[in-house]
This record gives sequence, structure tokens and C-alpha cells, in this order.
Amino acid sequence: MSGGLERYLLVAVGSCARYALGGWVSARTGGTFPWGTLIVNVTGCFVIGVFLTAAVDRLVLDPRWRLLVAVGFCGGYTTFSTLAFETSKLLDARSVAFATLNVAGSFVAGIVAVRLGSAIAERMW
Repeated sequence: MSGGLERYLLVAVGSCARYALGGWVSARTGGTFPWGTLIVNVTGCFVIGVFLTAAVDRLVLDPRWRLLVAVGFCGGYTTFSTLAFETSKLLDARSVAFATLNVAGSFVAGIVAVRLGSAIAERMW
């Protein structure tokens, strides 16, 4: 299997895992709070934390594994895990201002973008 195809497959597997777990949790919690999304984000953070710490600091792995698991699977599962990991690395480097900017910027800009997109869609349709 080519490297490109492996990445697409892992993104697909990650996306399917997110959909399945999120739906399963939401069906059991009634949907009044997005528990499925919260659990997916937290478990994705756990997986990327374990994997990247082991892959970068502890194990000698082919660099393609980082791409496949962290970007492929975790990227398909949740991009929040990448945000959390990168922010953690900024904190490790004592770049509190950049860590704060990364989190606040992502959330605030993300919410603004959702609201802007919704407003545009409402006007168009």
C-alpha cells in the first residue's frame, strides 16, 4: 500500500471512529450537552499525547508513523487533539503568551467563523 493511501485510510478510520463514538455517547446521554464531542476531544488528546510522546521522545520509529497516526488517525478523529498537543508544547517552552493566543485564537476565531458562515448561509438560503 502506498504512503498516500495509508494516510487517507487512517483519516477515514479516525473519522469513522469519531462518528461512531460520538453517536453512541449522544444516544445514551440525550443530546442536551455535546458529551460525544467532549469525549472524542479528550480521548483524542490522550491518544496523541501518548503516541507523540512515545514516538518523539522514547521510541525510535520511522517518521512516517507520526504522520500516519498523529496526522492521519488523530487528525480524522479530532483536530482538537492537535491544538491541545501544540499548546502543551508551547507551555513546555514557557511560551505562555503564544499558548494563550493559540487557544483563544482558535476558539474565538472558530466561533466567529461559524457565526459568519451561518449568517452567510441564512442570507443565501
